[in-house]
Order: sequence, then structure tokens, then C-alpha cells
Amino acid sequence: MKALILVGGFGTRLRPLTFEVPKPMVEFANKPIVEHQIEALAGVGVKEIILAVGFQSDKMTNYCQELGKRLGITITVSLEKEPMGTAGPLKLAEEHLVSDNPEKLFFVCNSDVICDFPLQKMIEFHKSHGAEGTILLTTVEDPSKYGVVLSNEDGQIQSFVEKPQVYIGNKINAGIYLFNTDILKRIPLKPTSIEREIFPEIASEKKLYSMTLQDFWMDIGQPKDFLTGLKLYLNFLKKKDSHEIATGSHIQGNVIIHPEATVHPDALIGPNVSIGKGCVIESGVRLQNSCIMNGAVIAKNSWISGSIVGWRSHVGRWVRIEGLTVIAGDCKISDEVFIHAAMILPNKEVKTSLWEKGQILM
Repeated sequence: MKALILVGGFGTRLRPLTFEVPKPMVEFANKPIVEHQIEALAGVGVKEIILAVGFQSDKMTNYCQELGKRLGITITVSLEKEPMGTAGPLKLAEEHLVSDNPEKLFFVCNSDVICDFPLQKMIEFHKSHGAEGTILLTTVEDPSKYGVVLSNEDGQIQSFVEKPQVYIGNKINAGIYLFNTDILKRIPLKPTSIEREIFPEIASEKKLYSMTLQDFWMDIGQPKDFLTGLKLYLNFLKKKDSHEIATGSHIQGNVIIHPEATVHPDALIGPNVSIGKGCVIESGVRLQNSCIMNGAVIAKNSWISGSIVGWRSHVGRWVRIEGLTVIAGDCKISDEVFIHAAMILPNKEVKTSLWEKGQILM
């Protein structure tokens, strides 16, 4: 079985982190976003994965070669010379997806998605109905912001309704699909939307089914949702009784700490915090609802809430950071600075407080 992951464009929604690496390589819960998907796919027997990439392909290629060796699978990078939408990349990769694929099945995933990846259940459901495609759905509280999918009780999709202003349902596309290779005959070799052009066509022929997620889901392509997704993911790990969840008197709620990070025993960590490889968290530090990426240092008595601190950045003593601040890599925050809801680009030094919400330090 094979898979294609839609990596897409420039990662503008997750800037300034994506100035340094492509969005799929940004660490989420201490591993690159796309690695969560690749591990899940490999776990159900996928042997070849194609990454449809439009940006920083060299970095993705080097990373994928190493990851493929570790997992014992083949990972190929397919570079788009022009944006091809969400269906065009499937046509570009047709030869890879069809060759040496006796089951004639392949997954497609949007690279921004994090969930519990019920891929084996998708395979079983897809084979049971025998149609051309299966879409994974998730339930949302406010469907008016999304395209709603309407299905029969058996999962057969009837229609798609974009941003309904009157309640008609609360199931939306979760960005994970399982297709027969026959779908590739429908897709032209040009920029094409799989959601707006291909899915309605298949549904009109009653060949498209849906399966609804029973656990968490989040599109983590922007900072607010990235941190919400982290909270959901850590809660998922806790429910699984994962060994990754940290314990101790200085831990509150769900926290993961890389084994190669150093955390002072009187720092107070949590809830909903990830601390990456090589990080140093000094005494008196308070962290909550935040992501501290590889190699970052948080000096004594600093307080960080609802924010992201990028790779190798140094936060000085008695600093307060809050309000969905995103600090990129290799930044330096001076002692006793206050930062509220700011975006700080790579390699910057902050010497004075940023009181006003929404400032960008370039």
C-alpha cells in the first residue's frame, strides 16, 4: 500500500517558525509534524510515501531519507514546479502510486492534520463498502466556518455544503482519505481542487463514503491551533497511559519532556507543555500551555504562557511571555522583559518590553 502527503506551499500561517524549516518539519510534541503521519502510515503497512512538496524540497529530501531508513520504508519527494492544488499532486505522482501496488489503494493526508490516525479502521471500512474513496470526517462545534459533509447512515456521501449559515450537520472533512487508484483517471494534469472538483463528481456517482473520527482532531497549521492541538494530543497520550507523559512534584497536568532536556526540579511545568531535545529550564521557571523547541534555554524565574519558543532561543531571567507569542529560532530575550502577543523573527534580540499586542519584530 502507498500514501501521498500534501505538503503544499510556504507555511505562511505558521510564520515565523517556517522561515527556518518547511512547515511539516516544525516540531510538534517533540517530533516533526509530518513524522506523526508517516509513523502512523508505516504502522498499517504503507511501504512507500510520496511527499508533494512546493517549497524547500532539499531540506525535506534529506530529512525523509533518514526517516525512511529508520522506519524501513521508501519516502519520495515530488516537487511541484507550480502550485497544483490538492488533486494535481496525485496526478503528478500517478506512476509512483500505481506501480507495484497490488491492493490498488493509497492514502492521501493533508500535512497539517494531527489526530489519532485510525488508519486500520479506514482500510477495513473502505474494503467493506467497495467504492472508490473514503473520507475521514471530524465533528465540530461551529460548522458555519467549514464545508459540511452530508452522508447516509451507512456513510455514503450525499453532498458537500460550503459554510452553511443554517444548521444542516456538524461533520467536516478531516483531511485524510483512502482511494482506489481508479480515482487518478478522473484527475487532469493541471491545478485542481480535490474538494471542489473531484469529490462532488465521485459523490454524484455514489462512489464516495465517509468515516467519522471518534477521537481528537486538529489542523495545526497556525500558532493558536498548534497549541490547541498540543493540548489535545497530550490528553490523548495521557488516556493511552503513554510513558511519554512526565511525572513528578514539579509537573502539573499533561507534559512531555525530551530525555535529553534539563529541567530544574523547582521549575513548575504544565499543564499542556512540550519541552524539546537539549532544552535547559532553570530554577523558578513557570511554563504552561506552551511549546519549547529543541535547544532553547529558559533562564531563572521566567514565566511563559500560551506561547512558542523556537529552536536555540535564549530567554533571560525574570522574563514574562504571554498572549500567543511566537519566537523563532536563535533569538535572545534580555532579562526582565515583558512580551505580549508578539511575533519575533529569527536571530533577533529583544532588549525592551513589547507591551502592545500584535507587534512583529523583524
